[in-house]
Amino acid sequence: MQIRNIAIIAHVDHGKTTLVDQMLRQAGVFRANQQVGERVLDSNPLERERGITILAKNTAVRWGDTKINIVDTPGHADFGGEVERILRMVDGFLLLVDAADGPMPQTKFVAGKALALGLKPIVLVNKIDRHDAEPLRVHDEVLELFLELDATPEQFNCPFLYTSSRAGTATFDLKTPGTDLKPLFDTILGTIPAPHADLSGPLQMLVSTLDYSSYLGRIAIGRIERGRMRLGDTVALLPLGPPGPLGDGPYEQARVVKLFGFEGLERVELEEAEAGEIVALAGLAGVEIGKTITAPDHLERLAGIAVEEPTISVDCKVNDSPFAGREGKFVTGRQLRERLFRELERNVALRVEETDDPQTFTVSGRGELHLGVLMETMRREGYEFQVSRPRIIPREGPNGEQLEPYEELMIDCPEVYLGVVMEKLGPRRATLLDMKNPGVGTVRMRFKVPARGLLGYRSEFLTDTRGTGIMHHRFYDYGPWAGPISGRSRGVMVADRQGVAVAYALFNLQERGTMFVKPGDPVYEGMIVGENARTDDMDVNPSKEKKLTNMRTTASDEMIILEPPRQITLELALEYIEDDELIEVTPSSIRLRKRALGATERRKLARNARAEES
Repeated sequence: MQIRNIAIIAHVDHGKTTLVDQMLRQAGVFRANQQVGERVLDSNPLERERGITILAKNTAVRWGDTKINIVDTPGHADFGGEVERILRMVDGFLLLVDAADGPMPQTKFVAGKALALGLKPIVLVNKIDRHDAEPLRVHDEVLELFLELDATPEQFNCPFLYTSSRAGTATFDLKTPGTDLKPLFDTILGTIPAPHADLSGPLQMLVSTLDYSSYLGRIAIGRIERGRMRLGDTVALLPLGPPGPLGDGPYEQARVVKLFGFEGLERVELEEAEAGEIVALAGLAGVEIGKTITAPDHLERLAGIAVEEPTISVDCKVNDSPFAGREGKFVTGRQLRERLFRELERNVALRVEETDDPQTFTVSGRGELHLGVLMETMRREGYEFQVSRPRIIPREGPNGEQLEPYEELMIDCPEVYLGVVMEKLGPRRATLLDMKNPGVGTVRMRFKVPARGLLGYRSEFLTDTRGTGIMHHRFYDYGPWAGPISGRSRGVMVADRQGVAVAYALFNLQERGTMFVKPGDPVYEGMIVGENARTDDMDVNPSKEKKLTNMRTTASDEMIILEPPRQITLELALEYIEDDELIEVTPSSIRLRKRALGATERRKLARNARAEES
């Protein structure tokens, strides 16, 4: 049986998962009544809600007598760790580019990684049925990108196809519209090489990703590089380290309890698998991503998986608010520590460190979305905890100077909002790299901006552009410290006592700013209940009720009309809070609070901070 291993990589929302769904459909994997656009690969509830891929997925289709292993990868820069390790399992990749947007920051990031590994590309200019599609312009932009990324002549002369993921069509020539994906399957078989595999040599396999089963324990997934693997075989699991023979170093021995291959959307049990095949195996207790599985009599390690370092960190601590333990199932420091360290088994781009306080852990990741998805997952599992404001992770330069991470920011917005976007990014220390105006009423700008300058900007940007702007960013490089950057421009309203929010009190408070709570919500002293219209914080009583007296006039009881409160999501909260504030995350609510709950204590801390500054 012939085998082809390919990954699908692209910027977020360019149609990768939809295309894989159509490939599965046309290869006969789906049942006949499967709904179009159901996106079966996005099985995680968070992925379905957000409409993005978070975890890389393995699937396989048969085309003729060839088995094509397909890996669907995330498109968001925060999940780049998923992409980096997946590329080690494949021999080629489909690069999907939107026919209107062209190559975006994440396209550049993942294509650069894949080309550097020497993988064969096939370029798909997707969404050609969009009303603003310009496939020929995008074709030229992709070639420019390949030149910029130092592609080899062979990679540069790769095949181009024009596709529509939603319709499930592909064609080589725009003048003759496609009817199905047959040209794509034929191109994969003709362009992507079969795995270079030595079937007769001793077993060797690199663990590229992990899964977990409560029945089988950890499941290692990767491509067999050499030899054969049989059910019941004894194998050696080599520790992380430089490639080459292990020598006298310690290693772990285990037996292959279960061996799976991928067939369509299912995992099928195998008796034997040979080099070139992507398999999943159970039975290895200490398996980690980047470790090598070999035959016990031939201990030779493969090169591990290098993943870029995280750039943002938060403090994750046990909930100690007055409402602690009311809603969560797992509330102790031991349970929180156990869950965070368990996440490290799969999430290679994450770091967790213990601090001097046994109840607090420092969690570092690629970006706010990366950390936000972890917190949302934990929250749905029943965990209750508190999170600090995100902060960047600086580095020390060669001469001892402080360096900070910079992001490449790409903004598409209507021309009328150009001025306000420039005005807001100036104080955030952004530098304009280039600007394009395609002449259709929208402007595309590319900035280099410190990562901490982007904290809290997304919600402001959406307000400034009336929801019409689109922004994407990815890690650019480490550069010199940019200097002070101003934080939030408005203060907050802080509850001064415990109670329940009352409509009468909120009606009087909403003139002073935007509320975060609604009538009936429980509040406690130190909890943030709204945003003040002014720059300073204000202590308020949201549970103040109307005093009942026997005096009545015709105008005494006016109708109370409340504005809807601002919905606080985890991402919005991470962007919004300041250093002296925390997010209280529970399975049923997200609350903002001050670190110091008492008003007197907060005034004392502010006075001490002013004294230190002077």
